[in-house]
Order: sequence, then C-alpha cells, then structure tokens
Amino acid sequence: MTTEAVSSISPDTVRELLADSRIFPGLPADLADDAELVLDSLGLLWLLHEVEQRFGLAVEPTDEEVAGLSSVRRIADFLRTAGGGNGR
Repeated sequence: MTTEAVSSISPDTVRELLADSRIFPGLPADLADDAELVLDSLGLLWLLHEVEQRFGLAVEPTDEEVAGLSSVRRIADFLRTAGGGNGR
C-alpha cells in the first residue's frame, strides 16, 4: 500500500465501491457525498474487503468509527485517514 494510492480514495471511489447492486440494492448511482447512509454489517464487511483488495489497506474500525461512517464523504475521509493519507 502506498500513501499515494490511499490518498486517491475519494467520494467518487467510495460511490464506485457502493455501486454493486447485489450488495447495496437500492442505492442510487448519484448518491450525494453527504447524503445519510446506513451500511449493514455485510455491506461494511464487503466494502472493507474491497478496499483491502484494491488499495492494500486493511482497517478494522471501532464501533465508534463504524457509527461515523454515515456518508460517502465520511467513509472516504475515514479510509484516507486510516491509511495515512490526507484527511481532506
């Protein structure tokens, strides 16, 4: 994993990861960055697995961090911060 790869995780990257309708049925492709989002445990597990596969970033968020993953922007910010990338 490179800091450069992790810093490239943007809201658009997260939106792309959330586009799998088998895992996230009903999420619109044009989901706004700050729209409220609730991920179930399967969805969160799948998302974190995909991040690890694509970016080499393995994270295990605390319960408090999971509660904060409530929008596309917050997920992107969390992943960049967890990977040592720029938080914004």
